[in-house]
Amino acid sequence: MGLIGEVLLLPFAPVRGSLWAVGQVLAEAERQYYDPAAIQAELARLEQRLEAGEIDDDEFDSQEDELLDRLEISLRGSAGSGTGTAG
Repeated sequence: MGLIGEVLLLPFAPVRGSLWAVGQVLAEAERQYYDPAAIQAELARLEQRLEAGEIDDDEFDSQEDELLDRLEISLRGSAGSGTGTAG
């Protein structure tokens, strides 16, 4: 498309820039969501809440399962990061 295409798409530059920024924010949010250290810290806080009586065993088990699933996805993803998508 070249120069003419860039000139024609110039009015859409703010939209393209916004989409890029949103993509960057989403990528960072996903990185933090699947960060093994953050997940382990959440597991520790969850156990503290159980010991303090803030949550019952059922709630603990439910949240622990979710965190362990995230941790498994994180570890699977980092193991396959050099070769593309894991699965």
